[in-house]
Amino acid sequence: MTPEKVVLTGLLSLMLALPAQLGAQVIAPKAMATLPPAARQAYYQTAFEQQAAQLYAKMGLGAAGLPLGVFREGLVGYYNLRGAGKRPGTPPVLTLIDFSKSSQQKRLWVINVEKAKVLFHTLVAHGKASGADVPLAFSNRGGSEMSSLGFYRTAPSTYNGKHGLSLKIMGLDPGFNTNAESRAVVVHGAEYVCEDFVKAHGRLGRSQGCPALPVAETAAIVRAIQGGSVLYLHGPAQAGYRSQWLNVAGAAAAFAGTRFPG
Repeated sequence: MTPEKVVLTGLLSLMLALPAQLGAQVIAPKAMATLPPAARQAYYQTAFEQQAAQLYAKMGLGAAGLPLGVFREGLVGYYNLRGAGKRPGTPPVLTLIDFSKSSQQKRLWVINVEKAKVLFHTLVAHGKASGADVPLAFSNRGGSEMSSLGFYRTAPSTYNGKHGLSLKIMGLDPGFNTNAESRAVVVHGAEYVCEDFVKAHGRLGRSQGCPALPVAETAAIVRAIQGGSVLYLHGPAQAGYRSQWLNVAGAAAAFAGTRFPG
């Protein structure tokens, strides 16, 4: 076994044997620079995976119906995007929408990552041409009236449109959601996003492709996520979504920058 593999094996064994809250603090920042690149990357990635599991458990996301895999994907994209284009004052907020779930379920989560806190957990509508209760079809094409999967960044500020207080979102996945602006896909409130509509129709009402919210919660949600935060729309496996932002190595390195500065 090469010296690098010996260091790597010993490092991983040590980290996995420690409590999650301690694992990312084993090696001092100055000592980190002396590790072989492969060992350093393995350390960062293990620390990232521990953080993801710890956040998931602490916030009770499993009990709230959010699959660990969906949360992890969102967190990978969040750290990649924070590293790629973080601006001063950007809120440490990740919004997750799980469109593999029924519209009768609360399938939107707004999370403050730094505080490990769920800010909102509520209903959200999908596009009318994506499907009735569970969306199965997705499109980036104008006029499709379908939802578009992938990662988005929110606009700096809200505006008042035909649906009242609204928030523009910029699609970041070519081929999947980059036409969001030209399609006028925005976050807004809608009367058909409520429990009463579900009771009457067996599903939520549907939008023209926008992730529409309950009217009573719209103002608080859009104000919490505005300003360049990350939004991730997850869909069923058969949708064929893929993204450069789901690169775990990049996310681990960006995460390490927040934990091991300098």
